Amino acid sequence: MSTLNLAPDLTRPDYIVLQRLAKDFQPLDPNSNHSQDNGIDADIKQLSALNDSSHKQFEPTVFVTWDLSDLRLRFPTFTKYVLKPYIEWGRTVVRAETDVVMLTHLILYFTTLVPSAIYLFYQFAWWHGVAHWVMQSYYVGTYTLMMHQHIHMRGILAPKYKVFDRLFPYITDPLMGHTWNSYFYHHVKHHHVEANGPDDLSSTIRYQRDELSEFLKYLGRFFFLVWFDLPCYFLRKNQPVNALKAGGWEIGTLVSIATLAWYNFRPTLFTLILPLFFLRIGLMVGNWGQHAFVDEEDPNSDFRSSITLIDVASNRYCYNDGYHTSHHLNPLRHWREHPVAFLKQKDTYANEKALVFYNIDYIMVTVSLLRKDYMRLARCLVPMGDQVGMTLEERAEMLRGKTRAFGEEEVRRGFGKAE
Repeated sequence: MSTLNLAPDLTRPDYIVLQRLAKDFQPLDPNSNHSQDNGIDADIKQLSALNDSSHKQFEPTVFVTWDLSDLRLRFPTFTKYVLKPYIEWGRTVVRAETDVVMLTHLILYFTTLVPSAIYLFYQFAWWHGVAHWVMQSYYVGTYTLMMHQHIHMRGILAPKYKVFDRLFPYITDPLMGHTWNSYFYHHVKHHHVEANGPDDLSSTIRYQRDELSEFLKYLGRFFFLVWFDLPCYFLRKNQPVNALKAGGWEIGTLVSIATLAWYNFRPTLFTLILPLFFLRIGLMVGNWGQHAFVDEEDPNSDFRSSITLIDVASNRYCYNDGYHTSHHLNPLRHWREHPVAFLKQKDTYANEKALVFYNIDYIMVTVSLLRKDYMRLARCLVPMGDQVGMTLEERAEMLRGKTRAFGEEEVRRGFGKAE
């Protein structure tokens, strides 16, 4: 591999990161006075400037589909008279000045999804129910990763809006398929503590990650038993308060949905039941892809038990969710900081034999695994370190070796314990 075929709608930071990685495949120009290290320093400086609200090159994210720099060029009048005042106001509303996009999406959800759901209960129509569900399905990925930021940072809005910041998820979460507070307790209080280890309820290590039957077992346990398993996990860890809260919120949400379904089934089906059903599948498909490749030598390493994706779906539309290794290395790292953090640690990623892919999202990573299409995954691999010298076939076999189920003795050796 000497070049990378870059998607035209990558974010600017992703484009910079992939260009930098591509240069690692190419020999240095002997006539050049600039080393690759100098180049990476310039890239880091540029990415840092985009995130620094005091820098003249600062650029907040306003929309997921379009970058502000592109809008300035294409629609200068609209940007000057409409977007600029909105951005100035939005920067005072959101917690991080980069995150005007989150205000944009809150406005979107409360002017479309919420009134649509209310009207379905007032006057149901089948076409409206289907249209509402399609709209929710389009929104849910971006919303879920916005809430991912919310649960890690304990909010996304400025302190003066803290009441709304705390309360809005109780309205929007069930409409997007989330049960109240379960994302926080499962993801922050449990998954990031266990980090795909043997006590992680969503751990992939005991499953053969390229077998459909194994994935269905994994999905089924989460789908049907998380309401029971998560409180039991907290009890095993001597955290009875978290057990009570996690179980109470989960069961409380399910009982509320069941009550609404008994009262008025048809709107409940489209506004609450279908979103819950498909989000739970989506969450497990995504987590399977995020943690499918686990190093047999050091499975406890964040570099070797999670992956990095540099693609449009994960990073443009889902708040840099592709930088999953970076997120596990520092769960409190702001989403806009992941590309620059990756470049700063690029050599460490290479030395630790981390896996970086491009032009593929987590869903298609899982689909490719279940089809055993390791050649596609190898073609999407951005080789680093020792991987650069491998043939495509060698990369495919290397990836295959990292999806094997761990036996209990291997778990004990790799993690120093077994459940």
